Amino acid sequence: MDYDLPDDDPRCVLDRVARARGVDYAALSRLVGRNAAYIQQYIKRGTPRVLPERERALIADFLMIDEQLLGAPSPRTPIRAANDLVAVPRLDVGAAAGAGSMAEDDHAVAQLGFDQRWLRKLTASPQRLAIIGVEGDSMLPTLSHGDDIMVDSGDGVERLRDGIYVLRRDGVLLVKRLTRGLTLAAGHINIVSDNAAYPAEHDVGVDDLTIVGRVVWAGRRIR
Repeated sequence: MDYDLPDDDPRCVLDRVARARGVDYAALSRLVGRNAAYIQQYIKRGTPRVLPERERALIADFLMIDEQLLGAPSPRTPIRAANDLVAVPRLDVGAAAGAGSMAEDDHAVAQLGFDQRWLRKLTASPQRLAIIGVEGDSMLPTLSHGDDIMVDSGDGVERLRDGIYVLRRDGVLLVKRLTRGLTLAAGHINIVSDNAAYPAEHDVGVDDLTIVGRVVWAGRRIR
């Protein structure tokens, strides 16, 4: 393990709690349906860099610890703005609708106010909403470069169904249409671009990517 890591780093926490519970790495790997060396590689080498949401939740539940200790984001508390509005953060990231772009910085650069009753029509968890920008043209005509999209991170892999999602794959943030065809095996999806110029990817394992959240609203500037 990288011993320069702080004690509260998710890798250190997982290693410490697993040892305290008498659970070995191989058992945790089997728990999440991976090869026996998977968790050891994560803890000792940082591969993968972060645990996918599904695996993180399974391990946290098994070890009976708060999922945030393993790297889950803290739930956002809705901010009550003037006139009974809920402020939704606009994050300084872009979801690529094309070849992809790196997006690790996710601090809020603005707060946009929405009527609470209107938001409830979109989601049961307004505190898990965030707005990010679209980059690229692979989702045309549905989404254009420069559009703002509202992402519900409370509606992710657990309720995965046909729709437009923001996902992270190999460190790249993407916005794509996901479909679950009747012929696909459990845990597999198709990744589709609405722009026919971009080929679809078929039969992709959900475990090979991280579902950030479902796109529930989009806005754009009229030119």
